[in-house]
Amino acid sequence: MIMAAAAFYPKISVPTIDIAYKTLLPLFGPPAAVIFGITLLSSGLSSSTTGTLAGQAIMEGMLGKKVNPWMRRLVTRFVNTIPTTIAILLGLNPLIILVYSQVALSLLLPLPLVPLWWFTRKRELMGVFTNRRITTILAGIFVLLIIGLNVMLLYFTFTGAS
Repeated sequence: MIMAAAAFYPKISVPTIDIAYKTLLPLFGPPAAVIFGITLLSSGLSSSTTGTLAGQAIMEGMLGKKVNPWMRRLVTRFVNTIPTTIAILLGLNPLIILVYSQVALSLLLPLPLVPLWWFTRKRELMGVFTNRRITTILAGIFVLLIIGLNVMLLYFTFTGAS
């Protein structure tokens, strides 16, 4: 992505992923275009895997509920693929879908930090593994900072402000 930004900004407008690929090809050659595609695929797979594992850990660890692995996989695949497939079939720009999905993820992924911060400060729950006061304070500052920056990102994305 850094290579693409260096290649495209501010000289070239890249409104779609197709154009990004086609622009990389003559600028950096076929290997760069292939690496760009592999990077996008890896990013999607990583995101899907992380979401699945996080959901499993939360359901089994925090809620104490076991879910049939096949049912979990089915639901996860449905949630990951059906909305994207529908959006593409409707002709929506994949780059716009990608940007908005990343904005949503940037807000949703840090939200588990709040209960994690809260539970790790409880001596009756964590016992000897309870965070020290300074760790709890620093973690609270970082949780607020991360969530605050993500709220700013949402504001800038949806209002067009800069």
